[in-house]
Amino acid sequence: MRPLADEIRPLDLDEVVGQKHILGPGGLLRRVIESGNIPNMVFYGPSGTGKTTVANIIARRTDRTLRRLNATNASLSDVKGIIGELDTLLTPGGVLLYLDEIQYFNKKQQQSLLEFIEDGRITLIASTTENPYFYVYNALLSRSSVFEFKPVTPAEVLPAVERAVRRVCEREGVEAELEPGTAEKLASGCGGDVRKAINGVELLFAAAPRENGKVRLRLADAEAASAGSAMRYDREGDEHFDAVSALMKSLRGSDPDAALHYLARLLEAGDLIGAIRRLLCSASEDIGMAYPQAASIVKACCDSALQLGLPEARLPLAQAAILLATAPKSNSVVMSIDAAMADVRRGKYGPPPRELQNVHADGAGFEREQGYKYPHDFPNHWVEQQYLPDALAGTRYYKPGENKNEQAAKAYWERIKGGK
Repeated sequence: MRPLADEIRPLDLDEVVGQKHILGPGGLLRRVIESGNIPNMVFYGPSGTGKTTVANIIARRTDRTLRRLNATNASLSDVKGIIGELDTLLTPGGVLLYLDEIQYFNKKQQQSLLEFIEDGRITLIASTTENPYFYVYNALLSRSSVFEFKPVTPAEVLPAVERAVRRVCEREGVEAELEPGTAEKLASGCGGDVRKAINGVELLFAAAPRENGKVRLRLADAEAASAGSAMRYDREGDEHFDAVSALMKSLRGSDPDAALHYLARLLEAGDLIGAIRRLLCSASEDIGMAYPQAASIVKACCDSALQLGLPEARLPLAQAAILLATAPKSNSVVMSIDAAMADVRRGKYGPPPRELQNVHADGAGFEREQGYKYPHDFPNHWVEQQYLPDALAGTRYYKPGENKNEQAAKAYWERIKGGK
């Protein structure tokens, strides 16, 4: 029996779930398809968002033979086999090659595709769940138009769930009784993956009690089928980098609720290390000298998390996230070290002043002969002397932030140094 998701796959652009930004009235991809002049394209987006469906519709509307390959197990010999079908009765209108998961083709394989698409006899539609600007090589990308497919909203998935329920009822000659909220739960619990929601319908029908030609679809079953499905996450893909980036920016933006949300997504996926790295980094990058104790507190929380393991690790990490999100902010640490490193990379440096150099050439006990002034021998443990190399004398990298802590330190040293 055909999978339900394939059985009810849309045959027309108006039936495609979601993607109104490219397939709605006036959408760029829709206009390209309606023109019949189909370029080589890359479809980029999560699973279950309509990439394969749209490729099928394009092939049907343009009278081209659709050939599908998956780069996880295909090779160039498979592509050459399709080339061999050209100009035969098998492909009277030309070939539309749908290459799924193109990121699994290496650079040589991707570049070899060029010779097959340059003369126009094969039109390539490559799909990927990863960012094509990272995973598709420039030579192929420059000859293709990129279209992003976005996760589908629950409101957009709901009609597809209802259509799937009707189709199973027709196929099996039964009547479905849905407990309130069942269809909505499948639509909201699929994480924007229409195929997953439709598979959930099949699962509910398989598990549902039947009596007198009626099938009862239960909300509890929909909740069980959707458990853990709403979240998209791949530790090596865009979802990982998006989640850790959003966590870092929420901490920096002083939004504890958003920080807890993204932390929860990382922990739910089991990415304890990814969460810890971001929290430790934020303590110095975004809080820094405004609240220096944050670094040691966050380190203690992260150490506790590693000792506890999940699920208990969520507690000290949540404490760290709330602390960082609500702490005063200063980026003076990152700005000052980046400025110093920029000078070093530009070759703007020189030997330390003689009085700061190591005394290994002079023998132990001769620091004073170098002219070094020992600050602890002077009032307030400070004495004026040059520490930077001559080429950088007078350079200022650290600029105190406007927070209370750094301003207090600034005022103290201005008093001690007399404004120097």
